[in-house]
Amino acid sequence: MAGNSDPLTPRAKLAVTAGKAVAAASRAAGRGSGSVIGGRVALKLDPDLLARLAQNLDVVLVSATNGKTTTTRLIAEALRAAGPVVSNALGANMPAGITSALAGGSDAKFAVIEVDEKYLAGVARDTDPKCIALLNLSRDQLDRAAETRMLAENWREGLAGSKAVVVANADDPLVVWAASSSPNVIWVAAGQMWKDDAWSCPSCGGVMQRPGDDWYCGECGFRRPTPSWALSGDHVLDPHGSAWPIHLQLPGRANKANAASSAAVAAVFGVPPQVALERMYKVQAVAGRYDVVQFQNRDLRLLLAKNPAGWLETFSLIDPPPTPVILSVNARSADGTDTSWLWDVDYTRLTGHPIFVIGDRKLDLAVRLEVANQSFQVCENLDQAVQLAPPGRIEVIANYTAFQDLRRRVGN
Repeated sequence: MAGNSDPLTPRAKLAVTAGKAVAAASRAAGRGSGSVIGGRVALKLDPDLLARLAQNLDVVLVSATNGKTTTTRLIAEALRAAGPVVSNALGANMPAGITSALAGGSDAKFAVIEVDEKYLAGVARDTDPKCIALLNLSRDQLDRAAETRMLAENWREGLAGSKAVVVANADDPLVVWAASSSPNVIWVAAGQMWKDDAWSCPSCGGVMQRPGDDWYCGECGFRRPTPSWALSGDHVLDPHGSAWPIHLQLPGRANKANAASSAAVAAVFGVPPQVALERMYKVQAVAGRYDVVQFQNRDLRLLLAKNPAGWLETFSLIDPPPTPVILSVNARSADGTDTSWLWDVDYTRLTGHPIFVIGDRKLDLAVRLEVANQSFQVCENLDQAVQLAPPGRIEVIANYTAFQDLRRRVGN
């Protein structure tokens, strides 16, 4: 740990050791990274372990429906300019996975932690963060978290009076409502492409007015705060009005927005925007996302899209028609078992692309594409889809477990 004092009691040390042993056994058995099962064992042995591991670290928490894994990675790269960082870079974002990550960071100064939206308040209580980044809230996993407004309410109650500096997206009314209970908020104009979860006021239920990029409630006066940081094209504008160029290897507007929020977080810890943004250029892919892989002598770009907001952003960055597109959708427990969200996605944006459909719920997706008047082929698996696709790089868009299946198949 940072500093001279060792915060770990004998019991905590035993819990860390046992957790690492179980994680190693899980990896050896070919059952993934082992971070979740290792963390669960460690927390059983010492329920206060997460708080103990965090107490000598400057902790940053990152939460959102979309973009939290990427933003966590960008912030971690930026903060390495100021000292060693420990992070749950592979996205195990519930208390067990977070505990595992912190247990591996003995010399770290900073902890940059992605947190599942539903666990944010509890993890914030345990880790006493210096900074919390809130990016967006939208519908996701409809069988478990259908009500985005309740999530915003949980955040608002959980963060009320927090000592943390909250870096929050001024363009998302749900995030603004959640962050407004905190005494110290830095607002970032990061944009919001998907607006369909924020037409009613989270404060009073009135109808939101959205002239241009602004928003406000005509009934109670709840309105967009004035941002001190902003994404402007390919630049981040800092609170002094200086424009800093964003050079990323990651594609798309959403990742520029993630970089803008990350620069604001880095500045809280004294890392200047120029240094922070230069370091973000190193990030080429995040847990396989955006990777271009070779498979059957073809180039495939792997893109993750888990919910309507994510699909909308992903459609904006694929190569133009007639680039072939493979779509894969599952509905396992990690995805959410309700696929009715497919009807919220505007698949007419794929007009002109040859489309190939795979995954556990390929027939659900086929019906949706039929209604959207798209021509497509349903395929048994990735191999068949790639064989049928016309020449050129193939864009492959998949939701969560479908993406993991694809990575295993292409050996990524």
